[in-house]
Amino acid sequence: MASVNVKNVKKNYGTVEVIHGLDLDIADGSFVVLLGPSGCGKSTLLRMIAGLESVTAGDIDIAGSRVNDVHPKDRNIAMVFQNYALYAHMNVRDNMSFSLQLAKWPKAEIDEKVGWAAKILNLEPYLKRYPRELSGGQRQRVAMGRAIVRDPAVFLFDEPLSNLDAKLRVQMRTEIKELHERLKTTTVYVTHDQIEAMTMADRIVILRDGYIEQVGTPMEVYDEPANLFVAEFIGSPSMNLLKGDVTKAGVAMADGTVLPLPKGHKASPGQKVVYGIRPEHLIPGKGLAATVNVTEPTGPELHIYADLGGGEVCAITDERLKLARGDKIQLAPQPNRIHLFDADSGKAIR
Repeated sequence: MASVNVKNVKKNYGTVEVIHGLDLDIADGSFVVLLGPSGCGKSTLLRMIAGLESVTAGDIDIAGSRVNDVHPKDRNIAMVFQNYALYAHMNVRDNMSFSLQLAKWPKAEIDEKVGWAAKILNLEPYLKRYPRELSGGQRQRVAMGRAIVRDPAVFLFDEPLSNLDAKLRVQMRTEIKELHERLKTTTVYVTHDQIEAMTMADRIVILRDGYIEQVGTPMEVYDEPANLFVAEFIGSPSMNLLKGDVTKAGVAMADGTVLPLPKGHKASPGQKVVYGIRPEHLIPGKGLAATVNVTEPTGPELHIYADLGGGEVCAITDERLKLARGDKIQLAPQPNRIHLFDADSGKAIR
C-alpha cells in the first residue's frame, strides 16, 4: 500500500491549461473518489497519477517517491478502465494472469494468485470462458481480478461502472467497496455519479474546470458544502437555492416572502445571499406559503415541487399526502439545516 501526493500539478494541452495547480494528499489505504461533471479534469488527473499523461508542472509522489518520469509499468499501480480492456482471444484465467506471465512468475505462483483473486471475485466457474461469453458485470470482475493479482500499491478506477445497467451498478458498487475493505489497498476512483461517490468513498474530491472545489468525507460535502457549486452538484434532488437580501426579519425575496435565518448566522444586514435548503429539510406543515406544481411518488417518499416566493422548490416527505397542481401548502425549513451563500462569490457564509 502507499500514499499518493499531488503537489501543485498543472496540465497543459498546447497553450490551454486544463489542470490548474492542484494539491491533493491521498492517505495510505484510503478510498478517494474524484467527482465532477464531464470535462472537469478528473480522468486527466487519474491518468497523470497512472503515468498515461505527462505532468506539465508540479510533482506526483507515490509511496514517498517522485514518479513524474517513472514509466507506468514501474509505478506499482493497477488501473481498471471503463471499457474493461480485456484480451478477446484469451480466456478469463489467461486475462488475469497475463501481467504475471510477462513478469515471468513461476507457474505455481501464478496459479495461486489467480485462484485467490477468482475466489474473492466469484469468478471460479468462469476461468475457462472468453470475454464474449461473459456479462458486463463478469467482465468488470475479470478486469478487477487482473488488477489485484499484481498486488499493486495503488488501484486506479476510471468510471468502471458507467457501462453497466442500474441494478448491476448497485451490485458492483458493493463488491468494489467490499474488495477495498478486504485488501486495504489505496484506491483512487473517478466517477461523475454522485451516488457512487457518496456510497463508496472515504473522502470525496469535487472538481470543476480543473480546480478542486472541496475535499471531505461524503457527509461533510453533503452537510457542509463550501460553495454554491458543491451545494447544487451534491444531492438528488439538488439543494433548493433562493435569492434574497438579509434583513433583521430574515432573508427577503423579491416578492416579499421572508425566509427564516438560522441562529448564529454570519450574514450581514443588506447582504445579498443565496438561501439553501435541501428537499428533505423542507417540511410540509406550518411555515411558508407555497403552491404545488407537481408531485412525484417514489414509493418510500413523495417529492413535492412547488412555487415558493417566485422560485420553484422541492420538498421530500414520507407522508402519503394527496396533492394536486394548484393546491396551497405550507413548507417549513428546518432551522439547523439552512445554508447561506454569498450571492457574489458563491462561498458559504459560516
